[in-house]
Amino acid sequence: MSDLIADYVARLAPKAEGTIRGTAKLVVEGEGSVMLDADGACEGDGPADVTLTATDAVLRAILSGDQNPVMAFMSGKLKVDGGTQRALKVSAILTG
Repeated sequence: MSDLIADYVARLAPKAEGTIRGTAKLVVEGEGSVMLDADGACEGDGPADVTLTATDAVLRAILSGDQNPVMAFMSGKLKVDGGTQRALKVSAILTG
């Protein structure tokens, strides 16, 4: 696991634990992906109910609160594959 993905796992595990229904995948373009579910976060690239894809810079800005995830989606910086309702719930977890 790369240091970058390990950092995402460490930051997202406590946010995701017990708060996500189903599975979500966060794809860091060119780096790898993180799977989120009710157990927390781990490195992985399996099937998910919703997939959010962005660059490391955009994802870090979302996590820090400097980038609104909805605006990132509307401007094409954040790609969503799956239900928008689920994506909104995941983005609320990321920014919370």
